[in-house]
Amino acid sequence: MARMPGAGQVDPYAVGGAAAPRPREDGLKIIRRSWERCNLEYSIDRVANDPPAVADTPSLAESRDQYGELVQMARNEMQSLYQQIAGSGYALLLTDAKGMILEYVGEDSLKGMFRDAGLLHGAIWDEAHEGTNGIGTCIAESRPVNVFRDQHFRARHQPLSCSGAPIWDPEGKLLAVLDASTVSASDTPQSQLHTLALVTMSAQLISKCRFTSSFNDALILRFHSRPEYVGLINDGALAVSGDGRILAADHNAVGYLGASDRKQVVGRLISDVLDIEPGTLRERAAQPYTPYWPVHARGRGARFFATVQSPTRDGLPGERVRARESVPPSRAQRKRFPAELTCLAGQDPVMQDNIDCAQRVMDRDIPMLLIGETGTGKELFARAVHGASSRAHRRFVAVNCAAIPESLIESELFGYKPGAFTGAQRGGNKGRVLEADGGTLFLDEIGDMPLELQTRLLRVLEEQEVSPLGGGEPVPVEINLISATNTNLEDRVANGSFREDLYYRLNGICLQLPALRERTDMAEIIHNVLAHELDSRDIRISPEAFNCLMGYHWPGNLRQLRNVLRTALALCRDGVIRIEQLSRELRASQPTMSASQEVEPGTATAATGRLDAAERGALLAELTRQAWNVTRTAAELDMSRNTLYRKMRKHGITPPE
Repeated sequence: MARMPGAGQVDPYAVGGAAAPRPREDGLKIIRRSWERCNLEYSIDRVANDPPAVADTPSLAESRDQYGELVQMARNEMQSLYQQIAGSGYALLLTDAKGMILEYVGEDSLKGMFRDAGLLHGAIWDEAHEGTNGIGTCIAESRPVNVFRDQHFRARHQPLSCSGAPIWDPEGKLLAVLDASTVSASDTPQSQLHTLALVTMSAQLISKCRFTSSFNDALILRFHSRPEYVGLINDGALAVSGDGRILAADHNAVGYLGASDRKQVVGRLISDVLDIEPGTLRERAAQPYTPYWPVHARGRGARFFATVQSPTRDGLPGERVRARESVPPSRAQRKRFPAELTCLAGQDPVMQDNIDCAQRVMDRDIPMLLIGETGTGKELFARAVHGASSRAHRRFVAVNCAAIPESLIESELFGYKPGAFTGAQRGGNKGRVLEADGGTLFLDEIGDMPLELQTRLLRVLEEQEVSPLGGGEPVPVEINLISATNTNLEDRVANGSFREDLYYRLNGICLQLPALRERTDMAEIIHNVLAHELDSRDIRISPEAFNCLMGYHWPGNLRQLRNVLRTALALCRDGVIRIEQLSRELRASQPTMSASQEVEPGTATAATGRLDAAERGALLAELTRQAWNVTRTAAELDMSRNTLYRKMRKHGITPPE
């Protein structure tokens, strides 16, 4: 039982004689435990205005070198997350396991304020130095935490509001912390829960990517009790050797298999844990397409759906897997786009036309240029094209040209020899272009590529060979190139910031991805995205919340919609997503409506022209949720079976075979 502060000690909820904002009960206990540590273990002076402890240059350089791969991996997700909170006064921070700040993503105009608050590169924010805070308390508790204003132990930090979430290594140890902080919090502890939910999901995604990238010589088995969750952040992941022995298990896998810790899973044969033999696992991994299949847990009978991906290197310990090039996809397989693209395409005629064009050119070595606003699903579209092409058995390599510092993008793309420059990795780096050899290279935000590197890229595309930094013979490379941008490249060509010859080299076919507000199937998209994010709960959207989602202009498009629904699901308690669980921006954009104007979800849209598309999307979503049981669907939609059949005929809806 937690001890209460004694004489001469400070109660975190009676600062200055006034009650500070109270978090949920779990959060309250976390803050109390942290304040006790600050009082009893660290003996921190609350009112001292000491500057932050900042690591010396060698220590910071050592940590940056140790965490370099993680920082590169986390940077894209941090950029993606920041697009959802930009303009809110928050910045994103990545720290090592000791609380040292390694990476900052935020507005340049706020850097001075964050520096004054002690949130700068090299600053150490563990509890022993800075008291209760989102980073240090997350490390101490090994769980996501919110620390709101007066809940900070040190008085100098009480203007801050912090949300920290742990990033785990493949062995289940805390590797790093992802934190969102603001130096002038104006929201409430309740609204900060939205921020924590987003940060936690991004940290989980980084942890999952770290796990799967740590075992280049292993099979990666992904599984979940619901097939739509396989391949997402909340599935279970096992790294399995070529002879079928489990090398590692992530946190989700341990829980799903009913184990109390990793020791009960790691080291065992996969056939002792799930009803699949090592040989069968290798055979499935060697196939160019590995759709999920049902498996059962040994001894428990629990059913899961699983898929497996092959090693990224040539062979496996124990037995060499046959080259995947020897198993080309069939024509029928190449025409089947993944479920993610089906979700993305929906019934919108522009997107369906994009899919048709992509299918026609994807195996003809024609470069593809995707144009669309931020968050319209350009990378998802590119991944789906790769997965449906004859190159699906080779690597898909994505590079965000805007997320890599200009000083590093050349070495990141084209690689370098050992000793090519100060700070280079001892073994050199072959570069992202060579990593994509035989597969697909996706260059996102191509319009932000520095002009001098555009010349090198053009030479690589024309000569089909790469010369790494530091010399050496050119290396032949053969790639399928897909580029994407949210800017007008023709304007950039006109003002001289983008090479005209490279523009025409990239623009074999140009596909425009519509913004979410332009889609004719908004209702269906909402239901599809929700279905992909759902856990085992049965969740509905209230009419008021659905109207709010339909009427919003979605500047962040599909990425923003996904994060809004993720957050709403995290906050939802009674099986219904209500308008109170949507973000402040969405609620503020909702016009006041009388009771007579309110509509049911899926039966009306923000514009009358979308009425039929919205109704069709709602019917499809509910029929899918009810496994195409017409009786149950009619009951859920409060209509007769005859009415439902009539509406299905009207919209051309037929049950799947």
